[in-house]
Amino acid sequence: MNDLSADTRLSSGASPPVRSATQLATRWPGLTSAALGAVAALGFPPIHAWWIALPALALWILHLRAAPNWRASLWRGWTFGWAHLTLANNWIATAFTYQAEMPAVLGWFAVPLLCIYLAAYPALAALIAHGGARGRGPLAYGALLAAAWIVTEWVRSWAFTGYPWPPLGLMLLGDWDTPGWALLLPWLGTYALSGLAVVLATLLVAAALGQVRALAARLVRVAFVAVLIAMPMWLAAPVSERSDIRYTLVQPLIPQEEMNDGTKFEEQFERIARLTRSQDDAPRLVLWPESAVPDYLEDGYPVRYYSRMTAGADPGYARRRIGSLIGKDSTLLTGVVNLDIGTRADGSQGAVTARNSVLALDGAGRITAQYAKAHLVPYGEYLPLEDYLGLIGLSRLTAGSIPYDPGPGPRTLDLGPQGRAAVQICYEIVFSGQVVDDSAPRPDYIFNPSNDGWFGAWGPPQHLAQARLRAIEEGLPVLRSTTTGISAVIDARGVVLQAIGMGEADSVDGFVPQAHPPTLFARTGNLLPLIWAAILALLALAIPRLLALREPRS
Repeated sequence: MNDLSADTRLSSGASPPVRSATQLATRWPGLTSAALGAVAALGFPPIHAWWIALPALALWILHLRAAPNWRASLWRGWTFGWAHLTLANNWIATAFTYQAEMPAVLGWFAVPLLCIYLAAYPALAALIAHGGARGRGPLAYGALLAAAWIVTEWVRSWAFTGYPWPPLGLMLLGDWDTPGWALLLPWLGTYALSGLAVVLATLLVAAALGQVRALAARLVRVAFVAVLIAMPMWLAAPVSERSDIRYTLVQPLIPQEEMNDGTKFEEQFERIARLTRSQDDAPRLVLWPESAVPDYLEDGYPVRYYSRMTAGADPGYARRRIGSLIGKDSTLLTGVVNLDIGTRADGSQGAVTARNSVLALDGAGRITAQYAKAHLVPYGEYLPLEDYLGLIGLSRLTAGSIPYDPGPGPRTLDLGPQGRAAVQICYEIVFSGQVVDDSAPRPDYIFNPSNDGWFGAWGPPQHLAQARLRAIEEGLPVLRSTTTGISAVIDARGVVLQAIGMGEADSVDGFVPQAHPPTLFARTGNLLPLIWAAILALLALAIPRLLALREPRS
């Protein structure tokens, strides 16, 4: 008996709606996979309906096992991935409304087109599971699928510069006050957490199948497994300890449509200044977001580049004005754009590249450290295959024509009394295992400035959630300052201690949460999830022997 007829036996004797759904899945396998992929995406923020997403993932695994050949498996994997990632990444389309070079409606075509490529990774995982576990029981099949998912999701994080947003395991992250299943991240890593999501969904499948024919008994087994899966999602985390580093974290509310409006620059500065001022002179760490300062703060540029500045054409005065605002013994970390000046193609001196950067300024207005963003946003800060895509009218979303130059990678800034800061600008925080400089002393916290005004309703909650994953797996608090929300202080367990919501102008004060000792993931990096993938692959071979019988196909 092949897998299709075996799995279909689950609906024998069932109600007409169940039989009809089974017939629909058999007749329209691609449509079924796409529908289940879209439903599974509801497990991500802002919906965060993991109790719907995991059953949808389980149904897809059941549907995938029933594929009669490798082509069918590949198709069911690709359609699931395409719908899943298209819905999850719908926020990208919103970014097209904040530029004038391309029609805004193009964004709603760009996302599904991008996901044609991204869906290749779930498709490959499905193909591997079919090739290695065809004919085996659901536990062995699910173990191999989980192993393949870990590896393919890891490859997606670096292939062609990488785009890991969002990892499947994000649905296992709890609400703001609890890490949920993500509490295992220090021993798994993000990509193995995605494998765990597949394993949990497989347990639901195994509970619903097997040799127990009574419907009531099957329902009891499924309910028991569901409760076990849900329990970690509800566990409250213990209270975290604090360090001695005092902070003021600012969200100035600079809407995206005002970002490049020179008539608004002074008003924006007054807004951020009002939120920054302190009632005393105690030393502190002040945190401003990406795109917070429209002025060029470095010296040595041609005079024309300073003409639009809020502080006149004097970068030194601009820095001193900011220094007097934060206090003499304090340090500011803020997002800026720095320029690299050189000889251009027309022979003139000017900006040849730009760097999306974070500067550290002291109370005297001196630049004490800086960091340049390494992971540039595809289509945002650069256009992949520009020579070809430019021919069909595509351009990058950020304003201007000066190309952005990527920085060298993770760096730790030593800020003296304000501690050691690992800096990850905006989208960089989503890259698991690439946020801390292993060659430098361990940082006290991660600073993640961002401009999330591009990201619509779905992007900011997902961005915050992925910052929480980094906090847990690295054992480091994350401080997020954004232009429009969601800004947050996240402790080393991934718990959100303070937050400023979307569309609010506000600031929060406190003491940086205490960092944890280096986690197993912090010491091993993404080797750890790959080890878990190998263990799952071996389990897929060993499970039938461990059970001392060949697993039933139904």
